[in-house]
Amino acid sequence: MDYFNALTGPELLEITEAYSPEHRERLYTPTVALSMFMGQAMNAGGSCQYAVNAWAVWRAAEGLSECSSRTGAYCKARQRLTVRMVKELTCKSGRMLSKRAARSWLWQGRTVKLVDGTGITMPDTEDNQRVFPQLSTQAAGVGFPIARFVGVICLATGAVIDAAMGPFCGKGNSELGLLRQLQGAFARGDIMLGDAFYCNYFLVLFAQNGARITDFRRGQPLGVLSSMSAARLRISRVSCCPAFFSRFAES
Repeated sequence: MDYFNALTGPELLEITEAYSPEHRERLYTPTVALSMFMGQAMNAGGSCQYAVNAWAVWRAAEGLSECSSRTGAYCKARQRLTVRMVKELTCKSGRMLSKRAARSWLWQGRTVKLVDGTGITMPDTEDNQRVFPQLSTQAAGVGFPIARFVGVICLATGAVIDAAMGPFCGKGNSELGLLRQLQGAFARGDIMLGDAFYCNYFLVLFAQNGARITDFRRGQPLGVLSSMSAARLRISRVSCCPAFFSRFAES
């Protein structure tokens, strides 16, 4: 049960306890259920039966009492896990891994952080529909609740450093809107890397969306680099934020 030991180790125990849902000390506590779920996800078969069998074998090897091989109790315990608990543990472990990245893994000595988003569908329940309504283009009763995720990922290690989730539609729930909630994931000197979808003047420097045209030869001075023309900088079809150039020049 390496996952259980990691969740209850000194680096993660505080978060594990802080975000565990209320529970009674039974066979499948939140920590046990989450560690089993992690093992299930990493297994090629990925079945609940595998998770329960592995837990039963571990208990027998440790001299603990036998437990049933039925999966019902484990599945119910897994459903009680909170999104907040899983997210906080994921991001904490991701930040720990990112800090341990070898310097040779960095780009020009800088930490590169990827940003990207995706959408997922979920079971069509009233609770899910209320929080994550389906698209208005879908007929009532034939669609599924949809959530949008945006994550900040360490390029050197592939670890998720931070993430935000919201409905797939609605003001403030676009990928850009969710990304603005994650600005705390970036430190001075970091490089943010994303696709042209994130082209905007609010955040930083990205490749410009192909549907937009910007001619910097007729534009305004670019912050501290106002004496340098866009032609000399070899900037073509990009979105520029003066604050970004200021920070880049200072570092």
